[in-house]
Amino acid sequence: MSKLDFDFYESEDPVWNPALLTIPVPGIRKMVNMAATMDDVIHLSIGQPDAPAPPHVIQAAVDALEAGQTGYTMDAGLPELLDALAEYNGERYGRKISPENILVTTGATEAIYLALTAVSAPGREFIVPDPSFMLYAPLIRMNGGEVKYIPTRAENNHQLDPHEVIDAIDKNTHAIVLNSPSNPTGTVYPRETVEMIVQEAAYRGIYVISDEVYDHLVYDNRDYAGVLSCCSDLDHVMIISSFSKTFSMAGMRIGWLIASQGAIRKLRRYHMFTTTVANTPCQWAGVAALRGDRSFVDGIVETYKKRRDRLVQLVEQTPYLEGYMPEGAFYLFPSLPDGVNGNNVALRLLRETGVCTIPGETFGESCRNALRISYATSIDKIEEAFERIIPWMEKQDFD
Repeated sequence: MSKLDFDFYESEDPVWNPALLTIPVPGIRKMVNMAATMDDVIHLSIGQPDAPAPPHVIQAAVDALEAGQTGYTMDAGLPELLDALAEYNGERYGRKISPENILVTTGATEAIYLALTAVSAPGREFIVPDPSFMLYAPLIRMNGGEVKYIPTRAENNHQLDPHEVIDAIDKNTHAIVLNSPSNPTGTVYPRETVEMIVQEAAYRGIYVISDEVYDHLVYDNRDYAGVLSCCSDLDHVMIISSFSKTFSMAGMRIGWLIASQGAIRKLRRYHMFTTTVANTPCQWAGVAALRGDRSFVDGIVETYKKRRDRLVQLVEQTPYLEGYMPEGAFYLFPSLPDGVNGNNVALRLLRETGVCTIPGETFGESCRNALRISYATSIDKIEEAFERIIPWMEKQDFD
């Protein structure tokens, strides 16, 4: 990590808001920054698609630029995109969604930021799976909220036990955070899990905030249980998604949030004081993604499935790694033996083999003996990486 990074994250200079101390040094950035100083690095670290966006999506952004579509849209989003999102989600989940139920954001990251920081406050408790995407806990804590983790394990495919979630609810519980398919585990929650949690939360007046950015990256013809298809109404849910993973539009930064019309009205005001509006030409690209040919999605799902299958085989051949079969996204989160520090293993693996992975502690408290491996790269690169990893692991003594 550079001195600049250290100064930013570790400074206790009183000029900074103390809430910033709740933001950890990001493990992903630390590893990628270190890798940038090295030669011949193979990245199994990056959480973004390796394919370009579909040509008609790129062309739509170019056409919007050439047509002078470079001003602000409405604060809720481009009307044409809101209409397309309402139709798309309504068809997919079999329920009527109005454009007034949707807010277009600067990527799913802003949607997560708005949802969590708008409802967290001192004394409010949030139930969060462990491991989970690194944004959730810091955003909750920045506003004085408390995090109650529900650990999951590789031997159970990192499935979330709905009974554990419900048993963890107490008088201080304000919201439950879900992420299916999961980053970092690739776990897809079965319908009964989502329905049980959503129904119990609605009964108790607790919000469910569901991060569904990998919702199309689901394999083996599995049913995908989005919260929209499991809730009776939108009064206690916020659903977050984006174009980033599904259409390889990560850098275009277009996401959205679906909630009740009352919640969207409040969040629109908050949105205006954060990023004002999302990128206008790229909102037009989003319209093209939804209204145009979607065969691209089927193609990348098949590509990721082949990569996943090969990665699972290679992990099974690797000493000291306990894998499983992830059902979605493009991550595997294998465990090392109990007591082994995954951060040290990831750092040594990078320095000694040139393979960049992400240590498990980036994603929670109960998974310090794990590594996140991304298969958003070619099978050739995955094979080459494990030609280095397996011999290196064979030389270790973790017992």
